[in-house]
Amino acid sequence: MRIYVLRRLVQAVLVLWAAYTLSFILLSALPGDSVNNRIQNPEAQITPEAGRLMLEFYGLDRPVWEQYLHALWALLHGDLGFSLTSGRPVTHAVTEALPSTLTLTGLGLVFGLTFAGVVAVAANYAPWAWLRGVFDSAPALFASVPTFVVGVLVLQYLSFRWHLIPSVDDGTVLALIAPAATLGLIVAAPLAQVFATSVRTTRQRPFVHVVAARGAGEGYIFRKDVLRNSSLPVLTLLGLAFGELIAGAVVTESVYARQGIGQLTVGAVDTQDLPVVQGVVLLSTLAYVLVNLAVDLAYPFIDPRVLVDGRTHRVTRSRSAVRKQATVSVPVVAAVPRRLPAEVAMP
Repeated sequence: MRIYVLRRLVQAVLVLWAAYTLSFILLSALPGDSVNNRIQNPEAQITPEAGRLMLEFYGLDRPVWEQYLHALWALLHGDLGFSLTSGRPVTHAVTEALPSTLTLTGLGLVFGLTFAGVVAVAANYAPWAWLRGVFDSAPALFASVPTFVVGVLVLQYLSFRWHLIPSVDDGTVLALIAPAATLGLIVAAPLAQVFATSVRTTRQRPFVHVVAARGAGEGYIFRKDVLRNSSLPVLTLLGLAFGELIAGAVVTESVYARQGIGQLTVGAVDTQDLPVVQGVVLLSTLAYVLVNLAVDLAYPFIDPRVLVDGRTHRVTRSRSAVRKQATVSVPVVAAVPRRLPAEVAMP
């Protein structure tokens, strides 16, 4: 288990470094920044000496490779630099906007998992075929509607027409439900599709028929056998869908006028505040890596066939162990006679 955890930690660090390096290169290749734009603006009336001091303060007068090494060394010490527009540390700006976004994405994830679970269970266990078909087609409907359209419709009807929720963020829990539900639809569509298919496939496997033949009910089979065997593909997809959840938070916060990482990103992009944009990219990558790391570490607890060396396949066993397990399992199969007795056989 130590090797498994160590490999995942090393992979997480490499992903963070690659994301930071790639974002630094791409942002450095963009033409201009807020400091140079302000210096070159005639209306700002900045003297050449003041412009030189500003470039020296932000390190923009150095070569790109030197800026990268300086920024990487500062990052190792927890320093993300300073905002080019406000002069505040990027760390302070990000930490102030982070709690609101974490609350929104956390509740959105809860809504998404709830929607996906209800749709998947109803698509497989609904009493009528037409109802199962309706729930089976619901993920495609969720995926085809853009996030901003759902947000605008929710505001139009629930806020402006029916006055059920506030139109802006007033700090109440009621104002958080609508954007969280809108954000939850982003992850609900793929999770519901995969979960419904996985449940349907698991119900057709032989071990489920064996448990049902021994007298177990549908509820017991679902809780004890189907749910656990169907959750691994959903858990894998959940780690991938978390990136969409972070990206959807930007749009959702803009539609609902919520202060958070989304509003901070939009403002930084509009003003070409490159250190803030890079800080947001690094924060999003960190959240994505942590979620996928938690998913990887949860694999061995859900499926014991995941080996501690990181490879996912069935555990190889010796022939003697297989014979021993077969010997232990014989009484369950031997309870059913191969040939009917003569007194009960059909003529």
